[in-house]
Amino acid sequence: MTLLLTASQITRYLDLDTALAALRTGFTAAPAGPRPLRTHTALPGPGSATALLPGLIDDIPAYTVKVNAKFPGATPALRGVVCLHDLADGALLAVLDSATVTAWRTGLAAALATHVLAPAGADRVSIIGAGAQARMVLRGLGRLRAVRRLTVHDIDPERAAAFASEQGRLLGIAVDVAADPPSAAAGGGIVVLATWSRTPLLELADLRPSTHITSLGVDEPGKAELADDLLREARTVVDDLELAQAVGALQGHGPVADATFGEVLRGERPGREDDTQLTAYTPVGLPWQDLALAWPMYQAARAAGDAPSVDFLA
Repeated sequence: MTLLLTASQITRYLDLDTALAALRTGFTAAPAGPRPLRTHTALPGPGSATALLPGLIDDIPAYTVKVNAKFPGATPALRGVVCLHDLADGALLAVLDSATVTAWRTGLAAALATHVLAPAGADRVSIIGAGAQARMVLRGLGRLRAVRRLTVHDIDPERAAAFASEQGRLLGIAVDVAADPPSAAAGGGIVVLATWSRTPLLELADLRPSTHITSLGVDEPGKAELADDLLREARTVVDDLELAQAVGALQGHGPVADATFGEVLRGERPGREDDTQLTAYTPVGLPWQDLALAWPMYQAARAAGDAPSVDFLA
């Protein structure tokens, strides 16, 4: 039987500490197995189709395949499924809502990298793009360090205001709304961007030297959040070198990455070298990150015994 895990069930079975530990394990593991495949295809009209496979982590006897529809004007903008398969015989163990898995794994992986690369005392966070990804980053980051002040900007002022009210209540802190990205970034020791932008939103002059920036929105050709001068000056860390240059923030020209986050966690290359350094984390998102969340969720759902299931072979 195949378990069917909806958005609400995924949220129910998700344990933040387990997910963060699984993501740290995945990043720390030395690269092995087949290269991650990320296929993006534009569709007639406003949308695109994306597939990520295979999601593999050593010692997990399963793998994932994710298929997404991406329609920026829709709500939610991302829809699809994550298929969890048995690694021994290919049995379909579970089908999970991909919008929820993607938001959580992207946000929590970003929170982990942000915590590691930002100055130890940085507790003022600026959010540019008040969507699901930003919410998950804050959930994870709040688990890893104190967040004492928040500034938010979004192209939709009403959404920014709603986000500010929500996060102020959840975090118990003061939250400001900024009129534009540079104003939002000016006060933050940590800046997180999660947008659909196709033009740079921040340049070097907008930031203090000690700032850490996490840019989550650039995961396909044509998208951009950070200007080249900023990326050249910053110590830039990515999740995968080839993908960062092919479809990510480094898209085949200009700045190059200083390290992958895996290399930083394994101690092979430095991340932040001192508290005055400008750092940037610009991930694309890797298939194994889906598995890092899908596997413990599947185990929790199976143990609870109350998730719906279907026999696709019946």
